[in-house]
Amino acid sequence: MNVPTDLRYTASHEWIRSEPDGTLTVGITDHAQESLGDLVFIELPAVGRKVSAGEACAVVESVKAASDIYAPVSGEITAANERVVEAPETINADAYLNWLYKLKPDNVAAAGSLLDAAAYIAAVGEG
Repeated sequence: MNVPTDLRYTASHEWIRSEPDGTLTVGITDHAQESLGDLVFIELPAVGRKVSAGEACAVVESVKAASDIYAPVSGEITAANERVVEAPETINADAYLNWLYKLKPDNVAAAGSLLDAAAYIAAVGEG
C-alpha cells in the first residue's frame, strides 16, 4: 500500500496536501482506489461551494460500487479537477498525482488534526 508520508489522511480514505497558498488539495488514497477497482465515473463539487468537515461533497464510482468523498475540513471549494472527470481511470493509475478538488479551509490549522501516514496505515489495518 502506497502511503506518502508528506500528506495527511482521513479515516474515510481521502488524502490531503497543504499547498503554499494555504489551500488544501484533496484526493482518494491508493488503498481506496484499489478497494473500489476500476473507476468509471466521478462527480466533483462546484467551485465556490461551502462545505463542512465530514460532509459528502463528491462521488467516485467504480464497476463495483459508488463511494462518497468527504470534505476533510470546513471551507470553500476553489478548484475541481475536470481531467479526472473526463478520465476517471487516471486515479487508478496514480491516486496521489490525480487530485479531485481543492479547498480553502475556514481554519488553516484544522488540517493538522488529520491522520499522518502512520496513523492512516494503522487505521486501515495494514501496518
